[in-house]
Amino acid sequence: MSMEELIDIYDENRAFTGMTIPRKTKLEKGQYMLYALALIEDTTGRILITKRAMDKKWAPGSWEIPGGGAHAGETSVDAVCREAYEETGIKVLPEDVRVLYSYRNDDPKGDNYFNDIFLCRADFTIDQVRTQESEVIDVKLATFEEIKALHEADGFLHYERICKALANR
Repeated sequence: MSMEELIDIYDENRAFTGMTIPRKTKLEKGQYMLYALALIEDTTGRILITKRAMDKKWAPGSWEIPGGGAHAGETSVDAVCREAYEETGIKVLPEDVRVLYSYRNDDPKGDNYFNDIFLCRADFTIDQVRTQESEVIDVKLATFEEIKALHEADGFLHYERICKALANR
């Protein structure tokens, strides 16, 4: 029997409210969850990108960078390290990550969150990447120019915010 994933709830100032609720609960105005995205960079400066599984509810088959929601009790650093490992098999250590860009998303449908985009440096090759098949159907190491080309051709999730993050490198 699987346990339902729980998340912590934050207020508009990103202060923990003390509330922990099931992940699929619709958030009210002024309630936010925490997300983290990983710009996993290899030793040559290329970024590991992933293609979403085709059965995903949102943006199936789209290119993106690894990441996801923080579980209850996790910081965004904890979440980015866990998500990077779950989705790619690449072990990212807290001392090897640096937040480049943070923002708040307010959505009338309740998809409210704070998101941190991290630069994660790791020594790995594409052959060492092990994807989580339920999440990822393809991976590539890409330069920023290649990510830009993918965005111009078919769209790349979070592209504008990734650009802002990379500007803070």
